Amino acid sequence: MPVSAPDPIRRYTVQDYLSWPDDVRCELIHGQVYDMTPAPSLDHQEVVGALYAALREESSRGRHGGGGPCQVFVAPVDVVLSRDTVVQPDVVVVCDPAKTVDRQRVQGAPDLVVEVLSPSTSLKDRREKRVLYEAYGVPEYLIVDPAERNAEYFRLGAEGRYEPSVILGPEDDVQIICLPGFVATLTVLLGWPARTVQELATSYAR
Repeated sequence: MPVSAPDPIRRYTVQDYLSWPDDVRCELIHGQVYDMTPAPSLDHQEVVGALYAALREESSRGRHGGGGPCQVFVAPVDVVLSRDTVVQPDVVVVCDPAKTVDRQRVQGAPDLVVEVLSPSTSLKDRREKRVLYEAYGVPEYLIVDPAERNAEYFRLGAEGRYEPSVILGPEDDVQIICLPGFVATLTVLLGWPARTVQELATSYAR
């Protein structure tokens, strides 16, 4: 019988997770429950929607890394990484059709994960999820910070570890390996104004 709410102290499996009611919004990382309430803000949702639309438009143009059109999904979508780990990234790109064959959830590491920060998820996205996505071999990880109007991009290196991250400002190009034709600035993608000369000088001085 499904539980009304998972116990944050217990360790669970994906099978437990799938038995919970739909209104229980959480992620499972190595068996530990991470609550996802409250719901994201409207600003957060606008950023997620814009990124999803841009990535999906590029994916629809043709064949990419997996030998065919990559699929783009927006939250809520379950991404199962192991028997005790299932997450719900804001946007994912999957180029291997075998990972979406059951049409219920993504089974295995996506080619790209995008997380848009909010106050309640910022630390988890930058810390636990970065380590998690690296460990499970997610080739590209993009963190977008609406409050600071910047993004952080991670790329998996030859040793299976993320290379030093690249910090992207509003006027910097976002380039995605699994969608080779995708190149756009955050200003174009999200309508963020380019930084002024004073803002640039301040950021360089930090």
